[in-house]
Formats: sequence, structure tokens, C-alpha cells
Amino acid sequence: MALQGGGTFAAFTWGVLDRLLEEPDLSFDAISGASAGAINAVLLACGLAEGGRERARALLARFWNRTVNGTSFRQLMLIGALSPASTAVSFGPGLRASQFDPLDLGPLRQSLLRDIDFATLRTSACPKLLIAATRVRDGRPQIFRNADITTDVVLASTCPPLVHSAVEIGDEAYWDGGHSANPPLVRLVQESESADLLVVQAVPSRDDGVPVTAAAIDRRLDQIAANAALQAEIAAIEWARDISTSLHRFRLHRIAAEDEIEGLAQRSAAEIDRGFITLLRERGHAAADRWLRRGAEQKVPAIPEPWDYVAAALQSFTEVARV
Repeated sequence: MALQGGGTFAAFTWGVLDRLLEEPDLSFDAISGASAGAINAVLLACGLAEGGRERARALLARFWNRTVNGTSFRQLMLIGALSPASTAVSFGPGLRASQFDPLDLGPLRQSLLRDIDFATLRTSACPKLLIAATRVRDGRPQIFRNADITTDVVLASTCPPLVHSAVEIGDEAYWDGGHSANPPLVRLVQESESADLLVVQAVPSRDDGVPVTAAAIDRRLDQIAANAALQAEIAAIEWARDISTSLHRFRLHRIAAEDEIEGLAQRSAAEIDRGFITLLRERGHAAADRWLRRGAEQKVPAIPEPWDYVAAALQSFTEVARV
């Protein structure tokens, strides 16, 4: 599973996961995520490790229902809904140059700690997790795995650069993971034993219209940026599959919110109206149901060889595509 970020659009992913968790025979080997996708990924993994499918469904529902019921600026920040382009907000050089931060992350930290037992993520019952944040010094993705995932890591993965100072972990500073790996795919494939990779794409990549207002242009730039890294990593995986006969049976799947909701590209990822969140969840649930019914008609293949021998080529291709 690879879960894209995208502010409140990630409520679509909640619906997808809720439907998948209803299937007793479906297992989750490894999960990656960035920004709001990182929150969904950690909630999913923690719930599965703590009490199985129903616990995971409960954690996801509790988080998203609380987000709708307690709308606030900080909560929108928490799910990565306030990004550089979509807000057009900057607090100027004073915030970036100072240790003072008017948007204290303490409340967000407490919100995460209420829902997630981070020690559970390090147990053998937990699926593999790959959470992305963006290193400020070089713009490259930093992938955090189960043993290293803390509250700070999740906050870093959802940190919008222009409305919050960078989150520091060790001697590095981090911003929203959606800027560099939204979500991580190549690393996920390398570390997973599954024959199928399902990408849940929350942010629309298509827009039939040409934006003319400042707000519409900002929104469209945000959507393009959110999908650039995703498209590069998908291209890398498709390329590796084309040149390797042993990978021809590997299957890449995508469930995209834009295929289920007309005009999504004109909606804001900071929109937190209860009706909109409910629509996203319901359409995600229905899309996952159709995907499952299609998959039930096919036999799931196995990958006969490990990915190690193409790992270097995949990484090189991804770097070139990103540049």
C-alpha cells in the first residue's frame, strides 16, 4: 500500500482503507505514506498491530471524525492541507530565522499521541512502514521506518514550509514529505514481498480548465507539485518491469480520487466541510469495493525473484526523473 498525501483529500484514502479492512483474506505487507498519507499509514499500521482490522478501522474513523468536528488552523496543518501554494501565506523571514514559532505544534503532538501508540509500531505484529519527510538542506526524501517513527517524524512528514518552521530530528531539519516522495514507491517495492502494489492517489493530476485567478493558479501548481514525484516513481517501476522478465507478473494498481469525484481539481485540499469529507470517504469506499471485485476474478501472482538486482537501476532512474 502506498498512500499519497493531500490534505482533506486524504479522507478518500480513509474510505479506501475502511473497505479493504472489511476483507478478512487481505493482508498488508508494507505501507508507505507522506503528509496526510503518512497519518493514514501510521493509523492503519498501529490499529492492525494493536487489535486487527476493526481496531484499525476505529482509529481511522476517530481521527477523521475529530478533524471534522474540531476544525482549526492547527488541524488543517496536521493533515498537510495548508501547503505553500494553496495558502499563499508566509510569515516572512522573521519566523524562518527565529526559534520562536507562533504555530506551536504541541496541540498537534498531543492529538497524535491520543491515537497512536508509537511503541506498537516497533512490534513484530506491525506491517512495515515507510514514512517520507523532505530534508531541507538538499531537498531529498528521508524515509523513516518502524524503528525510527516517532511523533516528530509524523509531524515532519506533514510540515508545511511557509506556515511552520521546519521540524528538527537529530541534526537534520525536515519539511512535508509530499515535496519529495508522495508517497515512496521504489523503496516500498524493494522492501515488500507482495506481488501487488496498490497506490491510493488523493490529489488530482488532471484539470480540463486553465486557471486564471491567483487562487486557482496556486491550487493547480500545488496539484502538479504533489504528483510530480509520484509520476516519476511510477515511471521508474514500470521501466524496471519492462526490462526484467522476472518482474513481468508484478502488478501495479491505482485507485484515484479524481476518477471518482467530478471536478475534484477545482476543490481545495483545505476544505473541511462535513459533507465534503463524507463524500470523499464514501467514494473511496465504493472505489475500493470495485477494485476488490475485479481482483477476485484474477489469481494473484507471485514474484519469483527479489528486487535487489534492479534496486540500483531504479534509484538512478528516479533521480534522473526527479531532476
